[in-house]
Amino acid sequence: MATPLPTTLGALRKSEYTPARLARSVKDELRENLIARLRSSVKAKQPLFPGIVGFEDTVIPQLVNAVLSRHNFILLGLRGQAKSRILRALTTLLDPHTPYVAGSEVRDSPYAPISKYSRDLIARLGDETPIAWLTREDRYVEKLATPDVTVADLVGDIDPIKAARSNQDLGSELTMHYGLLPRANRGIFAINELPDLAGKIQVALFNIMQEGDVQIKGYPVRLPLDVAIVFSANPEDYTARGKIVTPLKDRIGSEIRTHYPEDIEEGIAITAQEAWSARDSSKIEVPHYIRQVIEQIAFHAREDKKVDKRSGVSQRLPISTLELVLSNAERRALLHDETLVVPRVGDIYAALPGITGKIELEYEGEMRGADTVIREIIRQSVATIFDQYFADTNTQQIEQWFNLGGTVQLNDAQPAAGSLAELQQIQGLFEKLAPLNITSKSAPETAVSAAEFLLEGMYAHKRISRAEERIFTAAEKKQRTQDAANYTERAREREIEDFTARNRTRRGFN
Repeated sequence: MATPLPTTLGALRKSEYTPARLARSVKDELRENLIARLRSSVKAKQPLFPGIVGFEDTVIPQLVNAVLSRHNFILLGLRGQAKSRILRALTTLLDPHTPYVAGSEVRDSPYAPISKYSRDLIARLGDETPIAWLTREDRYVEKLATPDVTVADLVGDIDPIKAARSNQDLGSELTMHYGLLPRANRGIFAINELPDLAGKIQVALFNIMQEGDVQIKGYPVRLPLDVAIVFSANPEDYTARGKIVTPLKDRIGSEIRTHYPEDIEEGIAITAQEAWSARDSSKIEVPHYIRQVIEQIAFHAREDKKVDKRSGVSQRLPISTLELVLSNAERRALLHDETLVVPRVGDIYAALPGITGKIELEYEGEMRGADTVIREIIRQSVATIFDQYFADTNTQQIEQWFNLGGTVQLNDAQPAAGSLAELQQIQGLFEKLAPLNITSKSAPETAVSAAEFLLEGMYAHKRISRAEERIFTAAEKKQRTQDAANYTERAREREIEDFTARNRTRRGFN
């Protein structure tokens, strides 16, 4: 049974929470607990920060060095690179419980109070001074930087109403209204999107970062705060002229660069960890090739010239896409009273509205339209993953079936058994699904998903055609249609050129 925590200063003095233990600074506490964790994690072969995937050999070593060096540091990375999660994971390096003087707004140490309130309380009550306790989460304060943040928000201000009610002078410490920084005393203070802070607000951080104290409203009140300050920012904003005050940048000890997953499997692990996939209505099986296609969409989008690189493509894209894909497959199963939910490539196209909201386009992409750009990225992603499974597969027999006039429609209007019966008409189709481990004993939902993936891959490589109604046909029909469209477009362009030339001649420009 756990020993109850002391509730008075006298009881605290008799406990393990000695003055020497509480005299450690926050940065020393982080450092000591990190050293202990490093030793235990090596023996147990466990990750240093559970839940942080893909940074083991890049970001985590730099983070460890910054904490061991007792640095204030900044995480530089595009959106969706787990910057906030890393900052919040620092709380796991704090002690489980930390005592402070009950009622203190700045969470004073009972042995070394910095506020007049706590000093007066201890002088009056002595060993009977009430003690409260902070958890790890209580010691983490986070602020999103916005242009309207004021010095009073961060540091504090004089409260005239408090002064009037307590009959105190305005210069008294008891009339102070403390901001977020003093209230983060003996903890971690995080500022997200640092460049969005106005210049004068950045200047207000100088003292606390270098000398460890703040002054409120020009009064000679010095608060020697004990706080570890960490930041996050977009690299584009952080390096732009005028965004960061140079002396503040100079006071930040370490700059740590985050990044997106380096390979598909890392991305899949992150998405599987973060996406809500445990649905209660049905049994869900997500084929690995579907997870690969979803993740490949993010990888292709990050490389596409029509997508804004400065904005980045967040890891939230595959997370929300997987959730939408599962929901569409779940809806189809519920409509047909099926107990097994297996997503298909068609469900990825159904998730298009969720993908477009996660991508910022360049001018060329905006001219083509978001839906057109995203559909092309999905098609490229399907082709890439298709090649990993069927690069050596001969699909001529399937193509021949379509060339002879065969058509197949796959949509949510028919159950998996009906789609399977329609797909079984295609000669040689199911024999080609061996790389996906599809056998005659596979469930209809699983078999249909695999067969649709094969057909979508063939469509992505332009071996067959597919209409928006998800009707698969021979490639020649699509090619003739495309040729006719190209011919019509060229004819229209020639008409415009001729019309423009006639006008120029008529007006005497030639």
